[in-house]
Formats: sequence, C-alpha cells, structure tokens
Amino acid sequence: MNGFPANHETRSALTGIRAQIQDLRTENIAKLAVRARALGDVIPLWYGEGDMVTPTFIRDAAKAALDAGQTFYVPNMRGADGLNAALSEYQSRIHGRPIAINRSTVAPGGMQALYLALEMLVDVGTNVVYVEPQWPNIHNAIHMIGGEPRPVALKFDGDWKLDLEALYARCDARTRAIFLSTPCNPTGWTASIEEMRALLDFSRERGIWIISDEVYGRLYFDGDVAPSMMQIAEDDDRVMTINSFSKSWAMTGWRIGWLTHPTALADHMGAMTQYANSGTAAFVQAGAETAIRKGEGLVSEIRERARRGLDMAYEALGPLNRVVLPPKPKGGMYAFFALQGESDANAACTRILEEARVGLAPGHLFGDASKAFLRMCVMRNEKELGQALERMVAALR
Repeated sequence: MNGFPANHETRSALTGIRAQIQDLRTENIAKLAVRARALGDVIPLWYGEGDMVTPTFIRDAAKAALDAGQTFYVPNMRGADGLNAALSEYQSRIHGRPIAINRSTVAPGGMQALYLALEMLVDVGTNVVYVEPQWPNIHNAIHMIGGEPRPVALKFDGDWKLDLEALYARCDARTRAIFLSTPCNPTGWTASIEEMRALLDFSRERGIWIISDEVYGRLYFDGDVAPSMMQIAEDDDRVMTINSFSKSWAMTGWRIGWLTHPTALADHMGAMTQYANSGTAAFVQAGAETAIRKGEGLVSEIRERARRGLDMAYEALGPLNRVVLPPKPKGGMYAFFALQGESDANAACTRILEEARVGLAPGHLFGDASKAFLRMCVMRNEKELGQALERMVAALR
C-alpha cells in the first residue's frame, strides 16, 4: 500500500487527459465498412481518395533521393530549398502574382498544415467560424486545440449558396478565424472571387483571420485553377491557405502538403514546425518537387478524370425522380445528392450498401446541414464507376 486512495477514478488514465480529448470521437464509416467486408463484392466510393497510383516519374524522384542518401533531417524545417523554390514559382504562375519563397511552409500532409494554422491562432475560449457542409476533420481539429467550432451552413435551395451576412453574424470578439474550403468537400461549392473579396474586406475591418482550404483548387472545371485568396490578398493580410499534393497529384499516402502565409509568420512557422513534426522527409519532398515542376500534365489528367466521373454520375442519377441532385459542381471529385422524402442518409447508405453493394458516405459526417445527403467519390476508373452506377440505378428504381 502506498497511502493513496485506491478507487478506480483515481487510477483511470482518462482522468489525466484534457477534456477536449476525452470526448473526441473518430467520425468515419466504420460500421458500414465492417458490413461491407461481410458482404463482399462492394465498390467503395465513400473515401476521399482516387484509385490512381502515384505516377512513375514522381516515385522515381523519391527513389533517387533515397538512393542518394537523402535520409537525414532537412535543415530548413519549413521545407527543402528546392521544394520551397518550386512552390514559389508554381503559386506565382497559377495565381498571376508573386508569391515569395518564404511565404510557404511544407508539412507532413495538408491536415498537418491546417493544424499548424489553427495552433497559431486559436486559444481556449476563442472560436473559429467555419462553413459547412464540411470535412469533419475541421470541426474536430478546432475542438481538439481548445477552440469553439462555430458552423455556418451553406443554404440549400436546389443549389448550395453562401450567406455572407449569416457568416458575419456568427463572428464576435472571440472569433480568431473564418474557415472555408473551396472547392468544398463534400458539396463542390466554390467561392467566387467576389465572395472572397467580401471576406477579405471583413477580415481587414475586424482583424479576423481567413483560413482557406484550397486542396481541390486544381480540380476546378471552369478554368485552370479555382478562385483563390492568394489572387487578392496582400502579404500583410491575415490570410492563410492550405494545400496538399494528395488530390491533384495522386499522392494521398505520401502525406505532404503546404501552408501559404504572410512573410511575417515565416520564423514562427519554422519554430512551430520544429516542435510539432521536425519537418517533412527529404525524399518525400524530392518527389513533391518533381510533381510540382513536371506534373502539369498529370494535374490536367486528374482534373479530366474528376470531370468525367461527375458527368457519368449525373448522366446516371439525373433521370431518377427520387434523386435530389444539385447542379453539377464547379470543382472537386464528389457527387453529393439526397433521396426524395428520405431524411436519414445513414439508412439510405445502409440500404444502398445492402442492395447495390456500393459504399457511400452519409452526409451527417459533414454537419447538420447535410444530414439527408450522400457523398459519392467519382475519382475511379470508368469501368468500376460505371458498374457502381448501374447497381445504384437498379436499386434506386
């Protein structure tokens, strides 16, 4: 005996961790996935990931870096010199204005870049106003850091639209940032340059940061790149953008992304990177640099694959009276639809899994605004996607 109380509450490891972690839950499709394994022959379209293996020219660059012994720390933890230079050139080109080298910080994945941005801004007792439907990681990352996640729903009246006044009304003296994804996962909604200008004016007036997740910015069908905050924000504006190699370069498993921020934050980002992750592997950065410098053809190919996948989904589902299908999105890689008269997307996903052997993600994962919606990733080879759609049409009729 050591003299301390021997009750379970005292001994429990859970009593020693932060409240924000105690009530943290993984938002996923675990139950559906378990059932899918039991059923067999399921075409999984619920994940936000394509089925294209990273092309050889990118893999070869990483292999060459490994063979050259690039297995040590990268001295500049904000990114290797070659990749930082490539990112500066790339962003300057696609956005039509200079984006300096020291405005980018490389991170092990877009999620890590996002987390660095939130860690820089959010204190316990402050809040982040974010636009939903939204990737569930956003709500949970804000909560995990200790901030209050404040959703503002896109309005749905046949299509998804942003109510700027409603967004402004959710901000108060404790609001540190406004977060949006554009093009959006899951809806494909894309902010116009006019909406971005309005947000930037509001940011300048109120001193509130804007964090713009632009991971799907190159999967945009009305041009080479979606409207971006980088096209209008000045270096001293309170604006950060999040990007990743995952989607547009078929590199989801590589875990590499970047954060673009004001020059004034470079040293702070370097310090945060050192203590959060100590940088990104040199050989992974070598592959990413090659992707940036030589991958424009690949980006175009992936964009067209997403466009064709959406065309196929709309051609198959559009004629079905019971399918509520918004206008085709301007970007992204998801068809996001509802079923007439059905408010429980969980039940609809379960039924489609059972009857059609197709896995879809239920809309409640993305917020209260989309509980009735189902998300289908269309970034698959045409044969498999066509088979999935045939099965769904037969089940939904």
